[in-house]
Amino acid sequence: MDKLVIIPTYNEKENIEKIIRKVFSLAGNFHVLIIDDGSPDGTAGIVKSLQNEFRDRLFIEERKGKLGLGTAYIHGFKWALQRDYQYIFEMDADFSHNPEDLVRLYEACAAGADLVVGSRYVRGGKVVNWPWDRIFISKGGALYTQLITWMPVQDPTAGFVCYKQNVLKTLKLDKIKFVGYAFQIEMKYRAWKLGFKIKEVPITFIDRKEGVSKMSKGIVKEAMLGVWKMRMGM
Repeated sequence: MDKLVIIPTYNEKENIEKIIRKVFSLAGNFHVLIIDDGSPDGTAGIVKSLQNEFRDRLFIEERKGKLGLGTAYIHGFKWALQRDYQYIFEMDADFSHNPEDLVRLYEACAAGADLVVGSRYVRGGKVVNWPWDRIFISKGGALYTQLITWMPVQDPTAGFVCYKQNVLKTLKLDKIKFVGYAFQIEMKYRAWKLGFKIKEVPITFIDRKEGVSKMSKGIVKEAMLGVWKMRMGM
């Protein structure tokens, strides 16, 4: 019991069973924790219907209402630490992250990195099916973040990550302030400032085929202002 994949969900009924089955088809005995924010489409019910089949490997935590991506992951991190998982992963439910890459992230972490990022913007990484303006915002945001924080991470807003247990134990999770893209930046930034070794491995990010994106102007604004707060020591 050493690897846990945390997948936050809100209205992912089209994807959730497929993503769970795919993760469990991988070698390496991954466990899955779904954090569902009160999906009205029945996502949680689908997960619970699979728990008998994947007993002691599939777990769900249900929350009331949309409380934000960052708070979902913090909830999951604390859950994982209480149960002594050694490697804790973040992953989207919509197949924009290829579950098969979980193995590569784990291997990089096991080989010596403290935090491994599935990166769209290192050599070999790419984005598929995104419109040009979304790519512009994402790549521009990555460069903007690097210029302000000096953090040597090419894809700071990436949400496909493997953490060693010690990183999450050392970070003061209750002090994490942000909930959207800025949450992803803040986690990496705090880990980097504490001296943890961050490695990026290239992935192909494929825009969701089913379901609805949770991207919003507020999330982008939070990230733009948030990096300045991080740089100034919050």
